[in-house]
Amino acid sequence: MEELLRIARESPLTDLIERHLPATGRVLEAGCGLGQYVLLLRERGRAAVGADWSLEALRAAARAGAPVSVMDLRALAVATGAVAAYLSLGVVEHDPDGPDAILKEAARVVPRGGSLLLSVPYWNGARRLAAPYLRRQARLTREAGGQFYQYAFTRRELGQRLTAHGFVVRGFHPYDPARVLRKALRRLRSGAPARVAAAATPRAPRPALRRAARALLYSGPALRLFGHMLLAVAVRR
Repeated sequence: MEELLRIARESPLTDLIERHLPATGRVLEAGCGLGQYVLLLRERGRAAVGADWSLEALRAAARAGAPVSVMDLRALAVATGAVAAYLSLGVVEHDPDGPDAILKEAARVVPRGGSLLLSVPYWNGARRLAAPYLRRQARLTREAGGQFYQYAFTRRELGQRLTAHGFVVRGFHPYDPARVLRKALRRLRSGAPARVAAAATPRAPRPALRRAARALLYSGPALRLFGHMLLAVAVRR
């Protein structure tokens, strides 16, 4: 848990979340998993609680001191309008029926003027370019008996979903641009001969180089091309 907290403290995503959360009021993280963001927000003075459907994950979160509960995100055991902000990071895309049932329940527990911060996999520029390959891989996976894993969304698609459930979108923020590149690099290495792959393993970059690479990856064009996830910031009508 300490390692997860360290990553959360250093992540650019955390800055985005804190910038757009209301100053006061209860924050519900729906799909909190191991609860690192619940713990981080509480250590920074926010009234954060978590809900998830994984009992195993919640046991670990509770051991670390996070106030969490087992809930179906499509039928939350939360009073109507009871939370000032609804936070959900990489969760709604995993429902095979789509995100609407979860978003409908989010709209119920957030009052008028309350906030929603929700992230999903981003149908970014790189994914658009690779669409024929990705569709082929998805078809082969289905034919081999593979199970559904997740959807990805464009800004327009996610905005339409949120609008349909009574939210006004204030902005979209792509993040985690390095993941797409890391995944592509791993695939290239896995297909290379062992001696070549070993020789190609890079040394850890120097701090100045790492900072420069991070600034480049988090530029607007790079985020639109490589951002793995898309955070939507919205307000309940």
